[in-house]
Amino acid sequence: MADAKLAKLREAVTGLGQISDKEKSGFISLVSRYLSGTEEHIEWPKIHTPTDEVVVPYDTIAAPPEDLAATKALLDKLAVLKLNGGLGTTMGCTGPKSVIEVRNGFTFLDLIVLQIESLNKKYGSNVPLLLMNSFNTHEDTLKIVEKYAKSSIDIHTFNQSQYPRVVADEFLPWPSKGKTDKEGWYPPGHGDIFPALMNSGKLDLLLSQGKEYVFIANSDNLGAIVDMKILNHLIQKKNEYCMEVTPKTLADVKGGTLISYEGRVQLLEIAQVPDAHVDEFKSIEKFKIFNTNNLWVNLKAIKRLVEADALKMEIIPNPKEVEGVKVLQLETAAGAAIRFFDHAIGINVPRSRFLPVKATSDLQLVQSDLYTVVDGFVTRNSARKDPSNPSIELGPEFKKVGCFLGRFKTIPSIVELDSLKVSGDVWFGSGIVLKGKVTITAKPGVKLEIPDGKVLENKVINGPEDF
Repeated sequence: MADAKLAKLREAVTGLGQISDKEKSGFISLVSRYLSGTEEHIEWPKIHTPTDEVVVPYDTIAAPPEDLAATKALLDKLAVLKLNGGLGTTMGCTGPKSVIEVRNGFTFLDLIVLQIESLNKKYGSNVPLLLMNSFNTHEDTLKIVEKYAKSSIDIHTFNQSQYPRVVADEFLPWPSKGKTDKEGWYPPGHGDIFPALMNSGKLDLLLSQGKEYVFIANSDNLGAIVDMKILNHLIQKKNEYCMEVTPKTLADVKGGTLISYEGRVQLLEIAQVPDAHVDEFKSIEKFKIFNTNNLWVNLKAIKRLVEADALKMEIIPNPKEVEGVKVLQLETAAGAAIRFFDHAIGINVPRSRFLPVKATSDLQLVQSDLYTVVDGFVTRNSARKDPSNPSIELGPEFKKVGCFLGRFKTIPSIVELDSLKVSGDVWFGSGIVLKGKVTITAKPGVKLEIPDGKVLENKVINGPEDF
């Protein structure tokens, strides 16, 4: 049955003129693995907590010598790659998420470019920036990077693969059934980064320039900056792959974690966990760390493994309904590649290296007095004594960036805030200070305005009478 399905699908894919032969073979290979049912299943008793040799505490890593020439030599071995395939649709934006304004008129991309420019200027190095786009973000990104034409850094863009969505009931590519617009296709997850680097020619280009490592991170993670300690450690210890992990809080229970499994370090995602052990996986007692998706990978090792077709990461089936049609997307994650590299490690980094902006509540954090931006680097305010950030929950009225910005005259001070919950038609004046636990709920049909200069500490606000 599976063989007949695959043969029919293969024949249909052959006729798709919109994608390259390499994309076709990559897609067929993924589907073939999925249909074969040979995906390895995690045996729970074999899971062990990694030792400090496998997940290295950041504090134990030696700092490289503070020498200009030595630092330049290190940086000249590095390229920075940002995952830029995502759209800002969940935050009500059109186009690549990386062009959402984060602070002071600067977008994610502006900050990334500023960071690398300041590094290169300080040390006389030549760290290039690569952006991996999807077909959704490619054209917009090409226009956006024109603004950096006079920048001193080399910016390269390339596309990850474009695979056809599969119509679930017939198991055929949707484009072969007449769905030829963008909705018929999908980008197959960031695990595709390794073949995409190779297929685009960027991998060989970097190797020809003497680059040895690539630092990969999500473009919306403002904490993912170049770290000389980590780079120096990997070069000294000859680690081919490093995943930055950080201590898990109750907000991170769904994040993948590192385990030792049959003698190798491996990523464990919630989708791989047997139902009986999901609560155990989500606990922060047994699984204390999670994957930040900041990855450092040796370029020669990527070339060796891609050429050998050895990167068989776990397949993530992603069923969707698009325009009333049930479709299937098969995806992979870059973190799952860790088990295929030699001397792979995790490094348990400070929480400051994980500052993603996934929603407007995250945007409120980074736009507030909790952070400052210098040379593109986002730095936390030392006046905040609590190592964790305030918990912020904003109602649906704040979901889209435009609506969110319109509801604040200025972003409130939150250095001493523990938690904020806002629901209903709430509007904030300027110069507001929030401290402790604050809950603001507007009654249905009522517009609730917080006056300029108000200090709210440990308050529950349901109307003007509560100020």
